[in-house]
Amino acid sequence: MDALILDIDGTLWDSTAIVAQSWNQVLDTHTEVAFRATPEKLKNLFGRTLYEIAAIIFPELTTSEQQKLIDKCCESEHEYLSRCPGIIFEGVVETIKKLAKQYKVCIVSNCEAGYIELVMKALGIDEDITDYECPGYTGRGKGYNIKLVMERNGFASAIYVGDTQGDLEACRQASLPFVYCKYGFGQPLEWDFAIDRFEELLELCPKIEMPKKKLTTLTFSERRRPD
Repeated sequence: MDALILDIDGTLWDSTAIVAQSWNQVLDTHTEVAFRATPEKLKNLFGRTLYEIAAIIFPELTTSEQQKLIDKCCESEHEYLSRCPGIIFEGVVETIKKLAKQYKVCIVSNCEAGYIELVMKALGIDEDITDYECPGYTGRGKGYNIKLVMERNGFASAIYVGDTQGDLEACRQASLPFVYCKYGFGQPLEWDFAIDRFEELLELCPKIEMPKKKLTTLTFSERRRPD
């Protein structure tokens, strides 16, 4: 196995309480919108792309208005999280640093540009992450972005670690085994492997037998993530 590709929310940390506060600060100035965020509501929404979330929570707005408002929410979110990071799940930082000595560790999340960088800084894992990708840079979903990371790094085999049905579907699109974090936000219909604690990856990874045949990769126009 060449690499592990990681989800963020519900896998590495829980930022929903802080994100709810930051979004509501913006939404309280938009009385035309009924939605107000709570941690539980956000846990049910996270895993989708940002504009999919906006379409769900702002049905009274046009598509353009939805996108502008969710972008404002994310600006507020980044400001809040830079001052008060989310709750990092037990063993995550130490485990990533240990895994990075043996495998390439990457992150692919359905988030906005800048969020992954913010999380890496908060966790202190910048030097441990080989590559990362999100719709904020490519405009595409998680399945596509997993394939993109695989191709531009020359990975023949990898696993994806996440917690939602969307993660499962992305793994099936990318032909990667799905490791389900049972402590996370979602309840996928199936999985290839499951862990109760993030640190269990240290024992699981050496036991995973990857296909001997190289994974089929697609040819993408964009080879590099924007700086």
